[in-house]
Amino acid sequence: MNNIDQTSQLLTMLLIGFFIILFILVIVYIVLKMKEKKQESNENKKSEEINENEKNVKSTSEGKKSIFDFMEFDKIEDNMIIQKDGARCIMVIECQGINYDLMSSLEKTGVEEGFVQFLNTLRHPIQIYVQTRTINLEDSINTYKKKVNEIESNLNRLKQTYDQMLESNQYTQEDLNKVFFEITKQNNLYEYGKDIIYNTEKMSLNKNILSKKYYIVIAYHTSELGKNEYDKSELQSMAFSELYNRAQSIIRTISACSINAKILNSTELAELLYVAYNRDESETFDLKKAIKAEYDSLYSTAPDVLEKRMKELDKIIEEKAVDKVRDKIEKYNSTYREKVEQKEASIEELADEMAKIILQENKKYLGEELVNGILEEDEKNENRKEKTKSKSRNAK
Repeated sequence: MNNIDQTSQLLTMLLIGFFIILFILVIVYIVLKMKEKKQESNENKKSEEINENEKNVKSTSEGKKSIFDFMEFDKIEDNMIIQKDGARCIMVIECQGINYDLMSSLEKTGVEEGFVQFLNTLRHPIQIYVQTRTINLEDSINTYKKKVNEIESNLNRLKQTYDQMLESNQYTQEDLNKVFFEITKQNNLYEYGKDIIYNTEKMSLNKNILSKKYYIVIAYHTSELGKNEYDKSELQSMAFSELYNRAQSIIRTISACSINAKILNSTELAELLYVAYNRDESETFDLKKAIKAEYDSLYSTAPDVLEKRMKELDKIIEEKAVDKVRDKIEKYNSTYREKVEQKEASIEELADEMAKIILQENKKYLGEELVNGILEEDEKNENRKEKTKSKSRNAK
C-alpha cells in the first residue's frame, strides 16, 4: 500500500510539473506572437509613411505650392531678400562673365588658380544662379535719339550761321570753308546716328537676342546667433553686416579670376525676382515700366479724412491771415492818408514856421536887424489875418 501511495504521489507531482511547463510554454508562445504582430504593424506603418512621403514629394514637385514655397519671400529691404519673418536673409552678388575661350593659356591658368582659391576660402554655403533675359534696347535707343537730336539742332545752327556769313560778304573764303567743313562733319555724324537708331530698333524686334546674368546667392540664418534676446531690427542689422562681409570677401576672391562683381541693391533685387516670377511678361513689360505705371500701388488714391480736414483748416487759417494783413494795410494807409491830408492843409503854416526857424538859425549871416524886421512884419501880418478872421466870424 505504501508503494502504491508513493507511486500515485509521484505521478501527481509529474502531472502537475507537466501542466506548469505546458502553461509556461503557452505564455511564451503568446508573448512571441504579440511581438511579431507589433513588428509587423510597425513595419506597415513605416511603409505607409514612406508611401505618403513619396506621394507628398511627387505632389510638391509637380504642384505650384512647392514653387511658391521655394521662391517665397516677405520683403526686400536694406539690399536683402528677407524670408520667414526675418529668420533668413539673402544677399545677391552679380558677376560679369568672362570669355574663357578667347584667353591665352597663361590667363586660363590664372583664372583656374583664382577659382580654386575662391573655393578654398569659402566658409559658408552659396548658390550659383544663372538668369537668361531678353535684351531690352529701349533705353539705348532713347539715349541715341537724344544724342541725334542734339546733333541735328547743332547742324541747323551751323547752317544758319553759314547762310548769314554768305549774305554778309564780310568773311574770307577760308572762314567759309571752315564752317562748311564743320557742317559736313556734323551732317555725316547725323546720318550715322540715324543709321544706328534704325539698326538698333530693327535688332530690338528680334526676341532671340538673349543675355545671361550670373549671380552668387548668399544666405544667413539668424539661428546661427544661437539663443538671443535681440529684436527683429537688431537681428536684421546683424544679418546685413554679416552678409555684407561675406559678399565683400567673395568679391575680393573672385577678382583674382578677372571677374568683376557687385552687390545688388533693393531695386535690382526686385528686378531679379520680377523676371524670375514673370518670365513672359518681363520681355514686353519690364520692371521700370511697371513701377512707372504704379502697378505696386493701390487703386484707391483718396487721402485720409483727418489729412483732408487738416488741409482744409490750413487753407482757412491762410485765408484769414491774408484778410487780416489786408485790413492792417488799409488801416495803416488810411491813417497815413489822413496825415498826408493834414500836412497838405497846413502846408502854408508849416512853411512859415520853417522859414522862421531858418531865419533864426542864420541870424549871424543875414544880420539881426534884417531878421528881426522880417519877423516883426510876419507877426503884424498874422495879427491882421486873425482880426479879419474874427470879424468874419462875428459878422456871421
